[in-house]
Amino acid sequence: MEKIIWKALNTSAQKAALKRPAQTVAGKVEVAVTAIKEDVMQNGDKAVIALTEKFDQVTVDSLILPESEFERVEKSLSESFKTAVKRAYNNIAKFHEVQKPQAIEVETEKGVLCEVLTRPIESVGLYIPGGTAPLFSTVLMLAIPAKIAGCKEIVLASPPKLADEIIYAAKLCGITKVYQMGGAQAIFALGLGTETIKKVDKIFGPGNSFVTEAKRQVSQMSDGAAIDMPAGPSEVLVIADKLANPDFVAADLLSQAEHGEDSQVILVTDSEMLIDRVEASIESQLALLGRAETAKVALSHSRSILVESLDEAVMVSNLYAPEHLIIQTESPRSLLADISHAGSVFLGAFSPESMGDYASGTNHVLPTYGYAKTYSSLGLADFSKRMTVQTLSQEGFLNLGPTVSLLAERELLDAHKLAVEVRLAAIKSQG
Repeated sequence: MEKIIWKALNTSAQKAALKRPAQTVAGKVEVAVTAIKEDVMQNGDKAVIALTEKFDQVTVDSLILPESEFERVEKSLSESFKTAVKRAYNNIAKFHEVQKPQAIEVETEKGVLCEVLTRPIESVGLYIPGGTAPLFSTVLMLAIPAKIAGCKEIVLASPPKLADEIIYAAKLCGITKVYQMGGAQAIFALGLGTETIKKVDKIFGPGNSFVTEAKRQVSQMSDGAAIDMPAGPSEVLVIADKLANPDFVAADLLSQAEHGEDSQVILVTDSEMLIDRVEASIESQLALLGRAETAKVALSHSRSILVESLDEAVMVSNLYAPEHLIIQTESPRSLLADISHAGSVFLGAFSPESMGDYASGTNHVLPTYGYAKTYSSLGLADFSKRMTVQTLSQEGFLNLGPTVSLLAERELLDAHKLAVEVRLAAIKSQG
């Protein structure tokens, strides 16, 4: 990890120090993804199958996972694993159950009733990344809130040769339709539909820069699908002071670095000694990791930033707007009020990001690339939409009507004014 002294940098250098590595190839990714989009639009299933063979080196006879696979994995997995998954399921469900919205009803003035009602999004597509890590936990994070929200149709897509754990998690969540496809082609298939794949209303799930770009493009198409957020490679920022356990900090940094070569980890601290101790611990812990080579590449574009105070550390964190923010300081909660931008926050030495990734209950689908400045962690609200309702009694209309008529007149919208005036006239004619 590159060591940076924050006060030694000018504004442009500070901005460069917080740049995400994946952003440097954005132009090339956009061109490649556009070509995939056009292929899927023109050739449907044929394109998805061909692209699957090209990128995943797998030939599939059908894009739909056979039902027999659900029964097989039930028998193939250990009881201890299934028990662990169910425990995670219960905690995630408990946290999302309490997010159910309540109907809002208010009388803004006598005879004028306004309401807010919530309805589930009817069909959703859940995308689970492939690669070398079977992210069955992401199935839980997406499917559980979709189910609690009441989405009528929930389908899942993941690259072929799905891990048994992913299939089991889907079954546990009540998903019966799983598509064997991944990458940008899967996003366009879900968002536009093909001969086999029914178009969904909204797409959820993280992915690499190609998936992120595909989600962006499909969300901007008039006949495309909405998306949850622009989510890409994983990242973590750790704020730590001199009292932080360097082994804990190193392990937390590595837990993100092992996700992928395009991941990024940032340590921000007011202790130069801690940086040195964390670096040493990273070296020793790398020897324990099966994905050490992946982590090393991620570490090559990661940073250790020395600041003058914890207040400055918070400022740096807010500039970066991390997907995951871990605070390992003497009084971590005292910094929370000043944290403005973060996907999910982990307070204290015994709140590693791993807990939120799997089983504490919070959702691990989070905004990356600095989008935490404008996007939130995934929640029940993302699987729903709100609609407002208003009901005016005759008395309420009579009282408010002249005001609305005047406002419409001043906006030069004669029909709006007329819609009020004809009613006022009708009421007056009744005596």
